Amino acid sequence: MAKGLTAIRKNDTVLVRAGRDRGKRGRVLRVLPEKGRVVVEGVNLIKRHTRPNPQKNVKGGIVEREAPIHASNVMLVDPDTNEPTRIGHKFLADGHKVRISRKSGAVVDK
Repeated sequence: MAKGLTAIRKNDTVLVRAGRDRGKRGRVLRVLPEKGRVVVEGVNLIKRHTRPNPQKNVKGGIVEREAPIHASNVMLVDPDTNEPTRIGHKFLADGHKVRISRKSGAVVDK
C-alpha cells in the first residue's frame, strides 16, 4: 500500500491540487490503494469508445467517465472550515482511532 493513502477514503470530499483539473472539488468514488490512485467524481474525465453489447444492455458510442488520479494530487476538504487540510490520526478515550483535520483539529470521520 502506498504511504499516506489510507487517509483518503471513499465518499470524502477532496480538492484537486495539481494537474489539468486543479482547483476542482469532488467526491471520491473509488480508492485504488495498490496503485496509489483515487477516482474523483467529475475530475480527470476521459472519452471511452464503447461497442454495443445487447446482452449487457450497453449502448455503443462515446462515453465520458472518470479516470484515476494520483492520490498525492488531491487533498481532503475539512467539513467544518470547507478548506483543504492535511489529515492526522488520533485515538479517542474509548479506544477508537479517528481521522482529524490538521488545520482545525476537528474529527473528520462521521
